[in-house]
Amino acid sequence: MKFKNVILLLIDFFESHQVDYALTGAFALKAYGYLRATRDVDFVGRQEDQFKIIQFLESLGFETRYRSTGYSNHCHGFPGLGQIDFVYVSGKTATTIFSEAHRISILKDVRLPVVTPMHLVAMKVFAMKNDPRRRLREMADIEYLMTLPQVRTEDVKAYFEREGLLKDFQEIIRGKETYEND
Repeated sequence: MKFKNVILLLIDFFESHQVDYALTGAFALKAYGYLRATRDVDFVGRQEDQFKIIQFLESLGFETRYRSTGYSNHCHGFPGLGQIDFVYVSGKTATTIFSEAHRISILKDVRLPVVTPMHLVAMKVFAMKNDPRRRLREMADIEYLMTLPQVRTEDVKAYFEREGLLKDFQEIIRGKETYEND
């Protein structure tokens, strides 16, 4: 996928239309030092901008494969333009995410807002609850994020508890203890 071209088009649209946005997913992980393969670009945007965002993506030839109140998935038929996913937030959650996002360089010379590691953890726990097939990948990502100084273990535990996934949190902690004792 020609990530840079797609990201630059999106940034131009977001900024010219005053659309709040932040990078999340694998590219956000990369911004925090964790590299893993991906075939898509993930963003978080305001729920009230969903129609505007989808309309723009479709004008570029992206097909909307799935859409709900809090999520949309878009794929382009042209090889190399790949897939774009959006998570939509509103209210206090949106205000917090967008006010705390940091502008970080991605793909060398491209700077854009990236969700904080804690918000990334929260989104990953939520994703695990909504799609258990993602569990292994999300657990590995969360385990890495928990090594960052900005991520507090007690906050991570609270996210897992809120989603009814405390056993998964305990599995991460057991894994960390085993690794540290080796």
